Amino acid sequence: MIHIGLIGCGHIAQKHVLTLAKFDHVKLVAVSDLNNARMQEIAQLYKNKNGTEEKIEFYNHYNELLKNPKIDVVVIAVVSGLHAQVAKEAVKHGKHVIIEKPFALSLKEMDEVIQLGEDLNKNVFVCHQLRYKPIMQKIKRMIEEGYLGHLYFGIASMKWNRSEKYYTSSPWKGTWDKDGGMLVNQGIHLVDLLIWFLGEPKSVYGEIARFIKNKETEDVATGILSFRNQAKGVIESNIITKPKSIGSYLSLFGEKGTICIGGSQLNEVTHCYIEGHPEKENEIIGANNETDEHYTMYQDFIFSINNNQSALMSGREGKKAVEAIFAIYQSHLQNKPIPLPLEMFSTMDMSINTGGDTDH
Repeated sequence: MIHIGLIGCGHIAQKHVLTLAKFDHVKLVAVSDLNNARMQEIAQLYKNKNGTEEKIEFYNHYNELLKNPKIDVVVIAVVSGLHAQVAKEAVKHGKHVIIEKPFALSLKEMDEVIQLGEDLNKNVFVCHQLRYKPIMQKIKRMIEEGYLGHLYFGIASMKWNRSEKYYTSSPWKGTWDKDGGMLVNQGIHLVDLLIWFLGEPKSVYGEIARFIKNKETEDVATGILSFRNQAKGVIESNIITKPKSIGSYLSLFGEKGTICIGGSQLNEVTHCYIEGHPEKENEIIGANNETDEHYTMYQDFIFSINNNQSALMSGREGKKAVEAIFAIYQSHLQNKPIPLPLEMFSTMDMSINTGGDTDH
């Protein structure tokens, strides 16, 4: 039996406890939040889904939860700016950690968490559940098996709406130090998929802009990625789509085929051609309605813990998308392409260098 402690009982925590409740050999034993009502709500949600009446411990301060010797794994679902701090403390207390995206808001912090996990033999996982969608798994296998040939080009596009009310609902939203930026929060899943499919980027050029004035972070982000395999990638992301979000889109263009996926759940195949292999096209189209990637992600995490091995979304994998986004931000500040890997960067650099304003 794996015993779970949850730190942070906000909206995203609901998805975690509903998934955890589906497992027989996993048990939520403790939650932590500054708000007692939120702890009550999240614990009851888990109990209702799991059908259990076993007691769940409540802790107003996460450090007290970390002292609980029963807990094997800590799920970190606090504000982005605290991810690394909580993760480091959890690993030091002998816990495996599952971190909501983004991994952290600085390269230094990500490297510290990764190194600490390796030194103390504790798994560090980052929640990028879209990699576990059946359609994404099939595309990845087809790329690896050569069905698309050499990949030439990929486009990641996000057309979302986030109102002023969204940002004023919590004081940390839209801040560089606590939230970390629109692209590093809302756009990160698409960036992760683009890199996962196309490979290792070698340089990035980016520009961002802000139009909603009651926050610090960007509303529009654009990036051009050059990959080591000569492929090119384009990232375009916004939260100013009117009157509401349209969806996310991912397109891959290769030597032997083209795949385009879109929609609100990124599961609508709008175009699929794989030269000489219509059966593979049908496989991708047939996978577009298969869901519950969050459950599959947790299966991978649990298997990795039980077998002392790395998961698909290890800390090192979770760092890749964040680093590429940081390169877009740094490129905006310096007005030039940025080579990868980066030596150092923090979203605080955006606040310091722009005074909270993303416009030059």
